[in-house]
Amino acid sequence: MTKQQKQPPLILVDGSSYLFRAFHAMPALSASDGQPTGAIRGVISMMRRLIKDFPESPIGVIFDAKGPTFRNTIYSEYKAHRPPMPDELREQVEPIHAIIKAMGLPMFVIEGVEADDVIGTLARQATETGIDTIISTGDKDMAQLVNQHITLVNTMKDGDAFMDVEGVKTKFGIPPELIIDFLALMGDKVDNIPGVPGVGEKTALALLQGLGSLESVYERLEEVPALGFRGSKTMPKKLEEHKAQALLSKQLATIKTDVALEMGPADIKLVEPDKTALLDWFKKLEFKGWIEELLSAGETVDDVEQALDVTYETILTQQQLDNWTKQLAQAALFAFDTETTSLDYMKAEIVGVSFAIETGKAAYVPLAHNYVGAPEQLDRDQVLAQLQPLLESVDQKKVGQNLKYDQSVLARYDIELKGIAFDTMLESYVLDSTATRHDMDSLALKYLGHKTIHFEDIAGKGAKQITFDQVAIEQAAEYAAEDADITLRLHQALEPKLAEHPTLVKVFKEIELPLISVLSKMERNGALINPGLLQKQSVELAKRIDELEKEAFDLAGEEFNLGSAKQLGEILFNKLELPVIKKTPKGQPSTAEPVLQELALDYPLPKLILEYRSLSKLKSTYTDKLPEMINPETGRVHTSYHQAVTATGRLSSSDPNLQNIPIRTAEGRRIRQAFVASPGYKLIAADYSQIELRIMAHLSNDEGLLSAFSQGKDVHRATAAEVFGVPIDEVTDSQRRSAKAINFGLIYGMSAFGLAKQLGVSRKSAQEYIDLYFERYPGVLTYMDDIRHSAAENGYVETLFGRRLHLPEIRSRNQMRKKAAERTAINAPMQGTAADIIKRAMMSVDQWLTESQLDANMIMQVHDELILEVAEAQVDEVVAGLKLRMVAAADLSVPLIVDAGVGDNWDQAH
Repeated sequence: MTKQQKQPPLILVDGSSYLFRAFHAMPALSASDGQPTGAIRGVISMMRRLIKDFPESPIGVIFDAKGPTFRNTIYSEYKAHRPPMPDELREQVEPIHAIIKAMGLPMFVIEGVEADDVIGTLARQATETGIDTIISTGDKDMAQLVNQHITLVNTMKDGDAFMDVEGVKTKFGIPPELIIDFLALMGDKVDNIPGVPGVGEKTALALLQGLGSLESVYERLEEVPALGFRGSKTMPKKLEEHKAQALLSKQLATIKTDVALEMGPADIKLVEPDKTALLDWFKKLEFKGWIEELLSAGETVDDVEQALDVTYETILTQQQLDNWTKQLAQAALFAFDTETTSLDYMKAEIVGVSFAIETGKAAYVPLAHNYVGAPEQLDRDQVLAQLQPLLESVDQKKVGQNLKYDQSVLARYDIELKGIAFDTMLESYVLDSTATRHDMDSLALKYLGHKTIHFEDIAGKGAKQITFDQVAIEQAAEYAAEDADITLRLHQALEPKLAEHPTLVKVFKEIELPLISVLSKMERNGALINPGLLQKQSVELAKRIDELEKEAFDLAGEEFNLGSAKQLGEILFNKLELPVIKKTPKGQPSTAEPVLQELALDYPLPKLILEYRSLSKLKSTYTDKLPEMINPETGRVHTSYHQAVTATGRLSSSDPNLQNIPIRTAEGRRIRQAFVASPGYKLIAADYSQIELRIMAHLSNDEGLLSAFSQGKDVHRATAAEVFGVPIDEVTDSQRRSAKAINFGLIYGMSAFGLAKQLGVSRKSAQEYIDLYFERYPGVLTYMDDIRHSAAENGYVETLFGRRLHLPEIRSRNQMRKKAAERTAINAPMQGTAADIIKRAMMSVDQWLTESQLDANMIMQVHDELILEVAEAQVDEVVAGLKLRMVAAADLSVPLIVDAGVGDNWDQAH
């Protein structure tokens, strides 16, 4: 073999070293069934990186076997102090071994010796045949094996990962051949190698650098005092006294290089991975990204063993369309999807539509592909007119993925989509809101093991991405027909799972499904914005932001980028020497908002930075952006509401995000002032008063809370009276604020530490408040204990209406993660029930407005608040009807109270 054709190095992986290091370095991840996965992901990631970095190299992976080794026979105390392997790690060993084998990597687990000895033997054998070896490990003991043919690499370090002979000398101050002697003299606490008492790292180095090997040190003991290190004069006696221990330690520290092995370096070869086995494991452990990498676009896990028979048709003739229209009319259920020019439902133009009526059988009707050379297509208006009776039929059942979007797009063509029987996004969400994201690509991977054709695969990415009407019909048809086919297959997979839980079916059919049309209508209604007010506020914010920047420079004594966490950290913690409260995962002082809030109590610059961040965010997110988001056709802003994002069932919104406009600051309220009513109309804002506390009263059945709400008392003032032991009419505003913090803090699972921080009192005082609270409201404590126990037993909690929130971490052995899951268990039933209540209210209000022909529209939903735009003459009637229906949305053991305000803008109404 010529020099240019030098054999690629043999890679030997110290699996045991990386097993423990990955376990401690990775977060405590787990699959939805509770199987821990952090160490698995860490170890397999390392293997994948090695394969990528050394594509031509044979790789062998070596693990410790169970049971004692020959070193325990020599010295019974060897590794005696090591704690047993954590159960959470033990559960991950078998999957790691199985995945490594499936990757085609030879694995060694040899009884009676350690992984180090097997690696040492293989490395020696490779060296003798002139094969270069790279040992992948984090174990310093392995440095003794380094020579001109053997190098160490630590894939868990980005810095000095590689270590050759010179690297060992640089790191340890001695060559590789003296590493054993180094360990023999100083011992190893981790492995319980005794060494020589009183000899540490510096002394061991001084002895070896001055006199050579351990044996040489003992031959030249009289020269030790002349080395001049601290304690050198008494060292000879100490060494002589513990000579037997030092020699024993050397024996224990020496890696064995003559282990009898059935396989040698030449037998470690690249083997084709077992794709089926890998897919099985990755699916079980929910490693979705790795599943995607293994599959080709359009390929399914099952395809690896057997090709799925699919027939996708492109409809270009009237005869084809007539044939499909007939089949759709006869189908008990069909999947439907639109392809458009934009994700913005208010601007999107229909490019084509697709259907599926049975697994593997789907069709795409291209209608508006207009690239050069595009074939002639059916007329869009005529096709939509032909499909309209089917799409508007209540009896013709449809299934889709996020049908709210399709419904909104069709509405622009005067087609009212009806007969929505299922939505796969919502089926998945109701089944388990936390198991996966609920987009089609994620669902197809999770439930079908199928890698879909992604939009980027056919349209490109980033600035070069083309719109769908520019995509070649051949590619577009396969993509669009697959969407319909996969939607139908997803429904077939999800419906039986949902049917196993009647309460979840009820949530799906009675809350989420009918809400689709309500939200679509509300989004299309939109909200009227006064851009002038926002533009004026933007100018004022820019001026204030500029002032804050200059003030910050004065306080810092220099100019810096206020938006840079790194530069801010340098100023706060290095230059101004403010206390470091928390560090980032990379070990840098944190400048996150909670840290700055704490520092702001005592220091001016963090307080100023908080104001700067707040105003900058308001300006970029709202005052600058909202005027740009006004639709030129309607003159309104149209948000998108998301049903399948939050874990608890609450709606979220985007473009713009209406949930995050602050109400407690003057600047936030000014933004709300820009949401205005049309001339001749008013805005009504109606929201539930203290709904989560009322739900807590209902769920806990606590007599004190039930009594306070039933009698119409101010519950925070009533709590203050109980906790502080004063008559209710003597409660101060300060005591009421504290009681409010306690009321809300406890339903969010706040600890004494958290409450102390919020109230600015000692932890002891906060604990006393909590103890007094539970003494006065014992039902709340009982509820919290019961819900924690129930969550741990079932793995989920439920809302009043049966919605489930799964809590995979509730049984975690990691106490921090378990406690966080317990806090969620306490709060989720309240948040989720509040979400269900307002959703039920929205459906009731929508039905009433539709049937009554009132000149009123729902235009926004934010947290526990509904905002309507109403003709001035009908305000009183609508307020009364709105409150009535919102109150009737749930039957609790305490009254639901709805506050409603009226105004020319949202802030006035609220």
